[in-house]
Amino acid sequence: MKITWYGHAAFGLEPDRGPRVITDPYTPEGVGYAPIRDAADLVVISSDDDSAHCRADLISGEPTVVNALTVAQNGGSATAEDVQITAIEAAEWDHHPEHEVPGQNGMYRFTLDGIKFAHMGDVGNPLTDAQQAFFEDTDVLFALAGGYLTLELPDLMEMIHRTRPKLVIPMHFRTLTYKPRNTMWIESFLSHFKEEDVDFAFGATTELAHEDLPERTRVLVMDYVR
Repeated sequence: MKITWYGHAAFGLEPDRGPRVITDPYTPEGVGYAPIRDAADLVVISSDDDSAHCRADLISGEPTVVNALTVAQNGGSATAEDVQITAIEAAEWDHHPEHEVPGQNGMYRFTLDGIKFAHMGDVGNPLTDAQQAFFEDTDVLFALAGGYLTLELPDLMEMIHRTRPKLVIPMHFRTLTYKPRNTMWIESFLSHFKEEDVDFAFGATTELAHEDLPERTRVLVMDYVR
């Protein structure tokens, strides 16, 4: 399976078996990252009203689109392109500068090539007990690592320590391209881990097989597509 980080909260997953999936595609002009040029069979968005997380219309290939918030609000489970997607509702940051009332979004999970993925959507506040439990038994966690505009790092680390995902791939942090004031650089997130538990992909794409998953939590820092 190939994993590509396009930037922000958007990842591309190309399994050995199953549909090509893209998560939370963005508006390039809004976040500064390059347009997503890859096609997909399935696009999962965390809401339908946030241009940094919902631009499925910009993805080529006529993909099936699943809104995780809709899934969360309608029983918590749906199947598309033979992939089961489970979701739980969450709110944006209470003090979001662009929204008078915090928007709702869905955090979501799915399995490809036997690897259990979890995506944190755009949650902005400390996780409830039920929201933390949602991430138990995760193989790969796409984690909101920038602090500002999303949940704070101590709240994120509380969930990681509780659920112990095997591999954490950070997203939504400050980069040379995406740099809202007060959003943290990756070093702030990495300071919560031992140096020997952190790997760097040195590229926007990495390959992962189920047998490659570590036995205890490790972090993989990826570059974004240029």
